[in-house]
Amino acid sequence: MSHDALGKELAPFEYEIGREKIKEYAHAVGLTDAVHFDRAAAQAAGYRDVVAPPMFAVVYSSGAVGPAIFDPEIGINFAMMVHGAQEFAWSEPVVSGDTITTSGSFKDYKESAGMQFYVFETISKNQDGAEVCRGTWTNIVRGG
Repeated sequence: MSHDALGKELAPFEYEIGREKIKEYAHAVGLTDAVHFDRAAAQAAGYRDVVAPPMFAVVYSSGAVGPAIFDPEIGINFAMMVHGAQEFAWSEPVVSGDTITTSGSFKDYKESAGMQFYVFETISKNQDGAEVCRGTWTNIVRGG
């Protein structure tokens, strides 16, 4: 089954990566590697600054895909939605001081077993235009 909004481009979202946010996130998820907390340790390991953990991608990219959940053209029934899946492919490391711009699109739609599956793709690039992360986000609407 098709969807009229399939292929819709999502508004880009810009996020400036802050050292304190990286530290807070790393602490919250139980990381201990000094590259996430100490600039000198990160630089000694070859990074420009404190390194964002890979799953920090949710922080800098969700602002692009989040509004799509409430987009009337896409038509997700939020009250019946559950998080289905999330996949990321990382490239260039993200560090404090980077400005990440995430663009996205409504990539796929299908219906199966009385459920609707909405798939979005995000592409995040740093201030130099280098891709840092590509995400696939699947939301499922039950009883659709």
